[in-house]
Amino acid sequence: MKWASSISTGETIEQCIEETAKAVREQMGDHEIHLTVLFVSPHFKEKLAAIPKLLGEQLPFGMLLGCTGGGIIGGGQEVEQRGAFSITCAHLPGVTIQKVQTDTLTLPDPDTAPSVWRDWLGVDAESDPQFILLADPFSFRGEEFLAGMDYAYPNAPKVGGLASGANFQGGNVLYLGDNMYNNGLIGVALSGNIRLDTIVAQGCRPIGEPLNITKCSEYLLEEVDNKPPLQVLEEMVESLSENDRKLMQTSLFLGIEMDPLKDNPGQGDFLIRNLIGVDRETGALSIGAPLREGQLVQFHLRDKVMSAEDLTVMLSRYSKQGKRDDVCGALLFSCLGRGQYLYGVANHDCNVFKEKLGEIPLGGFFCNGEIGPVGQNTFLHGYTSSFGIFRPTSSAA
Repeated sequence: MKWASSISTGETIEQCIEETAKAVREQMGDHEIHLTVLFVSPHFKEKLAAIPKLLGEQLPFGMLLGCTGGGIIGGGQEVEQRGAFSITCAHLPGVTIQKVQTDTLTLPDPDTAPSVWRDWLGVDAESDPQFILLADPFSFRGEEFLAGMDYAYPNAPKVGGLASGANFQGGNVLYLGDNMYNNGLIGVALSGNIRLDTIVAQGCRPIGEPLNITKCSEYLLEEVDNKPPLQVLEEMVESLSENDRKLMQTSLFLGIEMDPLKDNPGQGDFLIRNLIGVDRETGALSIGAPLREGQLVQFHLRDKVMSAEDLTVMLSRYSKQGKRDDVCGALLFSCLGRGQYLYGVANHDCNVFKEKLGEIPLGGFFCNGEIGPVGQNTFLHGYTSSFGIFRPTSSAA
């Protein structure tokens, strides 16, 4: 297995394609390219339809997967607020690549059998598929689709992001094989001699202690540890620093434990969701996710320091698992609200990735929503960096 990645900020799409194709050919040497993942900024919107043909004239790219992005990542670099084009290519011996495409407008009944979902998507679960998914944010039934995917393929890793760069339906472009789409979802299912590891850095730090939900109603959190959650927050304020108190006014979230089998959940084990509203009479909070009694929750704060800390923790944890030497390539799906807008400097997340995992070919884009797992389930996130990290299952590949 071999990966390569390159990015260009050329003035024309022709120049960008020529520069990235040349760089990838040099990196790949004699290795055949089986998969090419491309991302392109909306600065080249007049030429979006021509990109597959133009790229094919420069590079035998194998299976093509990609989309438009408001910021582009390639060659371990992040480019925002200007024209950019990137390709990340992979030589994948012993790997089967299967296309996935659906408008997601008509999904199977959630109460039907998993086999119905698998037949609908057309991917056999016995092949041990691993998914890279890209979708249009204006026409993608995200939570319902991902819940169905987990139901049909419970052990399959899934990573990806929602296209960005356009603020209206039909403005984004999705590339899959020889086709272009302006809505729905596309992706590839990879099976065989490949392992997709996922890392989701949600950019938050927990405050206080984990709490048990003792009363709730769907999205309404009514009691934790037999107290109204607003009362718990008011009591917590006294123990926080002045900076954390300020952040509570604008950057407070709720983390929901996703793996009930974990005895001591820590940073990264909670699904981060927004606080939608507060009932000051009862002390209840409205949460942007369904709840159930018995779940553990913990309040979290987010800012650039915490986002950087969370990313470092998650990548360090992965690096210590002993898989680093096998990693051949990676894709990064980062929120449009991160990058220079959050950190004030370019290449922050890419640089942390390099520091923890080394000079691995890394491509990706800044998304309108990020796809990745927390616990055993896959979710659509915001303000997150979701990594897909690829390595062979056999060292001979």
